[in-house]
Amino acid sequence: MGFIMDGIDAEAYDRDYSDRQLVSRIAGYFKPHVGRVVFISGLIVLNSVMDMVLPVLIAQGVDQVAAGQTAGAMNILIFLILGSTVVSWTFNFFRQWFTARTVGDVVLKLREDAFTAVMARDMSFYDEFPSGKIVSRVTSDTQDFSNVVTLTLNLISQVLLVVLIVGYLFSINARLAWLALAIAPLVIAAALGFRTVARLTTQQAQRLLATVNATIQETISGISIAKNFRQEQTIYDEFTTVNEQAYQVHVRQGFVFSAIFPLLVFIAGMGTAVIVYFGGSSALRSEISPGDWYLFVQAIGLFWFPLTGIASFWSQFQLGLSSSERVFALIDAQARVVQIDNQPAPPLRGRIEFRNVHFHYTSQEQVLDSFNLAIAAGETIALVGHTGAGKSSLGRLIARFYEFQEGQLLIDGHDVRCFDLASYRRQLGIVPQAPFLFTGTVADNIRYARPGASEEEVRQVAETIGQGDWLETLPQGLETQVGEGGRGLSMGQRQLIALARVLLQDPAVLILDEATASVDPLAEAQIQESLELVLRDRTAIIIAHRLSTIKNAGRIIVLRQGEIIEEGTHQALMAQGGHYAELYNTYFRHQSPDYNPEIERDIKLALAAAGVSG
Repeated sequence: MGFIMDGIDAEAYDRDYSDRQLVSRIAGYFKPHVGRVVFISGLIVLNSVMDMVLPVLIAQGVDQVAAGQTAGAMNILIFLILGSTVVSWTFNFFRQWFTARTVGDVVLKLREDAFTAVMARDMSFYDEFPSGKIVSRVTSDTQDFSNVVTLTLNLISQVLLVVLIVGYLFSINARLAWLALAIAPLVIAAALGFRTVARLTTQQAQRLLATVNATIQETISGISIAKNFRQEQTIYDEFTTVNEQAYQVHVRQGFVFSAIFPLLVFIAGMGTAVIVYFGGSSALRSEISPGDWYLFVQAIGLFWFPLTGIASFWSQFQLGLSSSERVFALIDAQARVVQIDNQPAPPLRGRIEFRNVHFHYTSQEQVLDSFNLAIAAGETIALVGHTGAGKSSLGRLIARFYEFQEGQLLIDGHDVRCFDLASYRRQLGIVPQAPFLFTGTVADNIRYARPGASEEEVRQVAETIGQGDWLETLPQGLETQVGEGGRGLSMGQRQLIALARVLLQDPAVLILDEATASVDPLAEAQIQESLELVLRDRTAIIIAHRLSTIKNAGRIIVLRQGEIIEEGTHQALMAQGGHYAELYNTYFRHQSPDYNPEIERDIKLALAAAGVSG
């Protein structure tokens, strides 16, 4: 595992959005639910009105007691108070229920958009950015976004309540109402003062949470290697480091959010004390009735609560804005693989031509420079060369996983950038060096290439591969569970499933990166027989590691540092005694059935004794 970064830095695709841009974009997700939002707003208005009715009724009760009213009038008042409470609860219940539905639908759409963006990103995106951090944006950040949407809808209720209360305060006593309003800017100013620091700490906390997720995912993915080399303590120490950083930032974030509300409450409390003093003095001078004074004190309490809620909302709102900013940055990330047209790919014959192609992963890592290669339709070529020669890069460019910088890549004479990628890739079969299997059955994984394939089609293909003998080694045959990533199967079985998957797909072009892992002789024979079947009648580009595959290829392309230095059949290249012959003697010769290490050792000893270099 690599070193742990501080986790606070933004990703390269992150961008800054203004609050207005974010709010406008969030509002766009609510457009399909305008009717429901209007209904919720109506319930908010009714609920706010009912919240105001209760203190008014209580104030009436205070005045009736002071005036010596009868018990009958008090009973009616109590009945009205209970009724208003029930009605307020009913309005609030339906408001919360419809709010939850609306927020759920909005977050569902946002998460779908984020996941669609994840699927649309090209392979270079995943090479550069840890998958754990990407997962964090799709899950944690969208959830934080849902929290702020709920806050927003609650804010509407609080704003309406403030408006109603202010109006009622002025109807009771304008002088006291103006006094209350004079204190309100202090509450708002204190809350807005936290805005910048709240946004910064929230962004840091979310980035570090993504780093923690990435660290955990990498650890679990490589746990077998860690245990094999007894590095459990090392990865634990690395996790502890990044987890401690996340802890410190979250504590800082908690301090910011926990400090603001007590401060607002303190300011509001001071304001209430002032109102009580002046209101009490007015009541003593009979300028207002005891009931009105009580109502004013209660109304002030109701006034401060939504006002402090509105003020503190702007700090809490930064959490949602920061979350939405991270999600929108993922959605808006610029693709590096860009199609210049969107034509449906016609049935392909499989002729491939590289014309003066320049390609690099980074500006410091040139892979191909004015590269030229023509592959005939139906031809099988084997790519050989040392690590870093450019073998895998050719396959990735044909598959449009990466974008080349200059030149042309033609498929049947058409620029590959003109095709609709989905229709193009349906005619493209890819078998990676380490075949990945999804959790499910063997049949599910074979059908992955053609989800609509029938059980009979899947079985026929499976029985064609290796003459079906490999199925007898599976406990439940095609219904055998493969386990996470195919861990329940041997490497040979995984390779056979991957070949069956491609055979069911029946692509025009096949890109095969042969696995280097050793398998038992029976599986090796089954794989080789299956390869011959899969390669038949289609264009095949093979990153070859098996001598048998190399020998059977119609043409061998020898690469060194992104250049073709030799090409031809196995026999012709061996006769040249060049780079391929050197590779053969170094890496492939021991795979020959005629290879005998004891004879080779004796020959080397004899040559050494004669003073001849072997």
